[in-house]
Amino acid sequence: MINFNVETEGFKVLDIRKKKSWLKELIKEQGFKLGELNYIFLDDEGLHKINLEYLNHNTYTDIITFDNSDEEDMIEGDIFVSIERITENANKFKVDFESELIRVMAHGVLHLCGYLDKKPAEVKLMREMEDKYIGKYGEL
Repeated sequence: MINFNVETEGFKVLDIRKKKSWLKELIKEQGFKLGELNYIFLDDEGLHKINLEYLNHNTYTDIITFDNSDEEDMIEGDIFVSIERITENANKFKVDFESELIRVMAHGVLHLCGYLDKKPAEVKLMREMEDKYIGKYGEL
């Protein structure tokens, strides 16, 4: 089950069925089963509070992913996304908002699949996987 929860004004998730289908396919292709996956869309301040409270990071970020799975082959988690960061990143990287949103949504699930992004080689692989699944989203 995939849930989208919007906790910020002025944002609406578009193409919900398409996004859910795409995410389910990504999870399946990575060799996992889907449990409960929650996307929570909020503003910078909301995500900053979570970053401080749970990770002790005093920074703004576009996404925070919490893995709630009890089984190795199961994807279950909460993915918090800052709509303000998505907007800013889209402008910075000269892409449209929806493309950046898709990238970040894939990024969160890829973390739940075990991909990391701290070391240069990990970042490179994460970007390759994001690009792969952005392409697949465009094919739906």
